[in-house]
Amino acid sequence: MTDPFSVRFTVRSYEIDTLGHLNGAYYVSYADHARYECAIAAGVGPDVLREARIGPVNLETTIRYRAELRHGDEVDVTCAFLWGDGKTFRAHQEFHRADGTLAAEVASVCGLLDLEERRLLSEPGERWRALATAPEILGL
Repeated sequence: MTDPFSVRFTVRSYEIDTLGHLNGAYYVSYADHARYECAIAAGVGPDVLREARIGPVNLETTIRYRAELRHGDEVDVTCAFLWGDGKTFRAHQEFHRADGTLAAEVASVCGLLDLEERRLLSEPGERWRALATAPEILGL
């Protein structure tokens, strides 16, 4: 088994709240960016998606905080997809401090939107697989 895809971030001063923690909105932002970079690594960048006239959408996000992230902390955000039947799929992401401490988990329900019809596509995993040059990065 290979390690999950991950992106490293450094918590910046303007991302912290009044208590000195990473603001919750930035957990979502880091998670979104990691998913974006994961898709690019799999060969499904923005140009490929635009040409196919589809776009990924996030339908629901849940954050489970485990340990503090503070200014200057380095954090690795993983990205793993769980594929099933129907119109949606799940993304599971973990935030690990550089020392390996699990700081947070982000779970998302996602879909692929037909940009012309403005409707979710059935079997999004099959569409991702068809477009990707490295589908294994997406768990396909």
